Amino acid sequence: MGVEILQLPKLKIGGLLPKYPIVQGGMAVRLSTNNLAAAVANAGGIGLIAASGMGTEELRQEIRLARQKSRGIIGINIMFAVSRFKELVFTALEEKIDLIVQGAGFSREIFRWCEEAKTPFVSIVASPKLAKIAQNLGASAVVAEGREAGGHLATEYSLREILPKIKEVISIPVIAAGGIIDVYDMRQAFELGADGVQMGIRFAASEEANGAPALKDYYLKAKKEDIVLVPSPVGLPGRALKNEFTEKILAGKVKPPLACESCLKKCKRNFCIMQALNNAQQGDLKEGLIFAGEYIEKITEILPAGKIIEGLVMQYQKI
Repeated sequence: MGVEILQLPKLKIGGLLPKYPIVQGGMAVRLSTNNLAAAVANAGGIGLIAASGMGTEELRQEIRLARQKSRGIIGINIMFAVSRFKELVFTALEEKIDLIVQGAGFSREIFRWCEEAKTPFVSIVASPKLAKIAQNLGASAVVAEGREAGGHLATEYSLREILPKIKEVISIPVIAAGGIIDVYDMRQAFELGADGVQMGIRFAASEEANGAPALKDYYLKAKKEDIVLVPSPVGLPGRALKNEFTEKILAGKVKPPLACESCLKKCKRNFCIMQALNNAQQGDLKEGLIFAGEYIEKITEILPAGKIIEGLVMQYQKI
């Protein structure tokens, strides 16, 4: 008897049908830029540029560069919490972006903006209630994000708890996110009913990710016990890797910023998150905030994004 090849699900978002149901997480600040998005798109996944923390002209240039490098599916990820939310969304729509993924808050207006532009919209949700609202407002798909995710967390419930409940109440595609690193995580998500998966930290630890070499090396050395939750100025807890900066945050010893660019609509001002994320991206690992998913210890090497996707697909078919 021959070996049966397990086929990946098909992920259709509006009129978009990637070769593989793999979405690259949009990691800000400036980890997910044109190089990474284009590499993922070229490999058959959906590549996302992280718009949060960018200016409008910078985002426009990033989209154009990604388009030059890829004929695949390119989208943006943006946080509702950023003050330039509307300007950045409209910039992406003007550039004919393929899709928009949005989290860190819930905007009702963006559904209308995307509908008028005929651009598929994907809402990041953490509950069946929000998933149903998103579908009713016109979302083409939702990302169901569990507590295992890196960065800002909107739930205390595991992906394995919320994913089946979200699938029960909506008919649009559901993309699983949070703690998906390897083929076994991916398979479990599909067995729970996911139509696709979104992977963040696995692609942050890729050759094309726009983080400093020191940051990527920090990912490789991280262990499970290095994960901490810190209060973010956004108003949500954030999952990060332990370092001197997180210890100061938890001890209340970080000085509030002297100058503020008002990058967030609402800010607790316990520290400047944009500066902290920029520090990490540039390799300052003492004063940087290093967001990471719960299972980062599974990452053992930095690979090209295309090799990551190729490996996942081959392993899945042979599992």
